[in-house]
Amino acid sequence: MARIDPLAILVLLAALAGLSFAGVSTSDFMAHLDREVHGVHCSFLPGLADADVSGSSGCQATMMSPYSSILREKIWGGIPVSLGGMAVFAFIGFFAAWILVSGKRNDSRATGFLFLATALPSVTSAFMAYLALATLDAACKLCIGMYIASGTSLLFSGILWAKARGAAKLTDAETLAAQRTPWAVLGLSFVLGLVFVGAPAATYASSAPDFSSYIGSCGSLTEQTAPEGILLPVGKPVSANPVEMIEILDPLCPSCSAFEERYLDLPEAPQVARKVLVFPLDNSCNWMIDSAIHPGACAVSEAMLCAGDSAESVLRWAFAEQEAIIAASKADPEAAGRMVSAKFPSLAACVGSPAAKAKLNIALRWAVKNRLQILTPQIFVGGMRLCDEDTDLGLDYALPKLVERARTSPLKPGTTESTAVTSLLPSPTTVAEAADKRPAPLAPSTPITPEPISPDPEPAPQAIEEPTPVAPPPDLAAPAAPAAPAEVTE
Repeated sequence: MARIDPLAILVLLAALAGLSFAGVSTSDFMAHLDREVHGVHCSFLPGLADADVSGSSGCQATMMSPYSSILREKIWGGIPVSLGGMAVFAFIGFFAAWILVSGKRNDSRATGFLFLATALPSVTSAFMAYLALATLDAACKLCIGMYIASGTSLLFSGILWAKARGAAKLTDAETLAAQRTPWAVLGLSFVLGLVFVGAPAATYASSAPDFSSYIGSCGSLTEQTAPEGILLPVGKPVSANPVEMIEILDPLCPSCSAFEERYLDLPEAPQVARKVLVFPLDNSCNWMIDSAIHPGACAVSEAMLCAGDSAESVLRWAFAEQEAIIAASKADPEAAGRMVSAKFPSLAACVGSPAAKAKLNIALRWAVKNRLQILTPQIFVGGMRLCDEDTDLGLDYALPKLVERARTSPLKPGTTESTAVTSLLPSPTTVAEAADKRPAPLAPSTPITPEPISPDPEPAPQAIEEPTPVAPPPDLAAPAAPAAPAEVTE
């Protein structure tokens, strides 16, 4: 009876460990196919620790990144890369077990084939690790577990192959020829490896749910014409006939900045004329929430409205400094205003002024008219809403289809899209419902036109007459056209 080599056992155990890590990752990915929100496991003990529901883990960031799956534009969410990892680890474990059972530990052909098989996940792991650290700046424990399993299997299979080559030099030619695995068997093993990988991928692709019926079915804007100056242009479309997209966002919302990164990678981005409606989840200006979810968002939103056509520079800065702004604003409610004024001195006189506050109030009142939900981000393409579930894993699949639909079958002014297909999640409170619960701040009887923003780092504030308090009307008239804001200087 052939002696069992411990190196082959170690390769088998490493493959089983990699299979476990990849299996949990694939399970988490597939759980999101019901379009609901789920926790993500992120532990070195796959399947034993509780799933993280905060949405801030490295595994969450990795799964939502464009590198976690392939064919996203064809299949909602795409085919998870971890599914291929499961298949490769399963094949490595199968072949290592065959070497153990058949006693091929001294066969340089069989052990060499095993070494080449383990090289595939090792090279892939090295590439994915680079992307995670250099591009995503995220550490996914499940991924790290797969990296270690890949490297371990490569190391032990390499030692096993080296030992087999050494033993071959001490074996006579006749015995060596009898021990070697025929090339035909190795060829069939290669084909079997392709089946291991291809069969699960093909099965997944053919059985993936079809979510095309959700496209454009999650509602629309009831008031498609907004008061002048509250929709801020972001980005410059390349297309001669771009489709209009309105994004409702909070400049200090992590989900909004994550959406921004995914959106900019889409090939459809240059075909879209994007405008932003600021919707700060901060109760210092937003009467629809009881406590500040993102402290400091009101001041940053005012700065964007003050900047006008240059609002994108303020938004980019806010996305990059979200954590610092929120942390400072928790300690001092006035910190965000000072930070944005220091970064953009030309906006200092405008941020916090009655004119800026009035303009932000008008933006929030427009959200009330459209009965928008109290969440960010919300995306409307040609007036049609992108389902909330399609803003992360399904973005590559849903947004291009919605852009094409808006181009070929635009929503007629004054009409709303049917919402026959509804979200599987409980509907969040709408801003109209929130407005019914808590009265809005007193609106000015006459819309205030902000003064031009002075480029002086310390401009003298303009004396602006306080608005006369009146009861908030059901519909706020569009304000007079504001003066063109000065170019933002940093």
